[in-house]
Amino acid sequence: MSTSRTVDRAFETALYDTADDALDTAASLLAADPAADAELAARGAEFVAAAWRRGWQPADLVRVVRRELGPEHVRSVAALIRAQASHDRPRGPRWAAQLDALPDGAAPPRTDRFSHAGAVLELYRLLLHLPALEPLVAGEAAEKAGGKREGRPESRALARIRALLAKAEATGYPQEAEALSAKAQELMARHSVDEALLSAHAPSPDAPGACRIGVDPPYEQAKAVLLDAVADANHCRAVWNEPLGFSTVVGFEADLEAVELLYTSLLVQAEAAMTKAEAAQRAGGRGRTKTFRQSFLAAYVHRAGTRLRAAAEAATADSGSAAEVDLLPVLASREVAVTERLERMFPETTTARLRGVSDEAGWTEGTRAADHARVGRHRPLT
Repeated sequence: MSTSRTVDRAFETALYDTADDALDTAASLLAADPAADAELAARGAEFVAAAWRRGWQPADLVRVVRRELGPEHVRSVAALIRAQASHDRPRGPRWAAQLDALPDGAAPPRTDRFSHAGAVLELYRLLLHLPALEPLVAGEAAEKAGGKREGRPESRALARIRALLAKAEATGYPQEAEALSAKAQELMARHSVDEALLSAHAPSPDAPGACRIGVDPPYEQAKAVLLDAVADANHCRAVWNEPLGFSTVVGFEADLEAVELLYTSLLVQAEAAMTKAEAAQRAGGRGRTKTFRQSFLAAYVHRAGTRLRAAAEAATADSGSAAEVDLLPVLASREVAVTERLERMFPETTTARLRGVSDEAGWTEGTRAADHARVGRHRPLT
């Protein structure tokens, strides 16, 4: 039997048959034919290319495989993505960054061919049934028509924002974390204004783009609401896809970068503060860990969102008063563009409310932690 026929039979059995023993039967076929390995890998690259056509990106595939399967499958999909990348067209700096961040694709020593074949088939079954996602790249049509979007090096402002947030995450002093996070949000707002004014004067103003940010368990709902608050404070909009574990954030590129940075930093700060507060609660004889954490994060999200919006509005007002042109029409037009892009991508959305908020101590501690990480007005940066 040819190697291609072996793989075809295995796929017919494992990928399309839902019987309990289908996967074992197919794995036995592949394990008995070592010559089929190269064909099996080539088919995997085809599955990855098909996922790209359905709107998925490298980070999305790794995320969904990690959620649904195991570490061996994550290593396998990372290896497939790398193999496909050598045959793929350039897809921009954000895509390249995702390729650079892929986990190690080197597979550990196999124990037996049967187990390895079964794991590969489990991965391919998942890839085969992935749904289509909303395309993120608004400029693809223009690129095909002759336009070109170039990646820009990281600006000094974004580099400083990244450094400020890293210090906020590392410090053990709440007041210092508060000051550093506040400076970061203030600088983000000013950077956004600068980018808006530059774009308004450009011959071809930028169009809003989109990116996906993972929202991982546990307590995904609170994390999704936090991401929504960060996006709103930075002139972006977010839509959460709960089954697939990510939110799609729509906005202009500089704002998208700010949202990714600040959301990640606030999560790190929230986790550290929650762990510390929870330990103090246990030391006092209280053991309601789950309800405490849910209430803590809910309060943290509520408080942080309020302060983020206030800080962004204050910084924007300060920047607008010093601008030589009227800033309000520029920001209004960008807000309209973001809303229109969001509505094209997601014609139908629903609103979710946080559940499981029942622990008063958790709410109090979460509010206090958000106060420590708050992003209020501060003196102008030097």
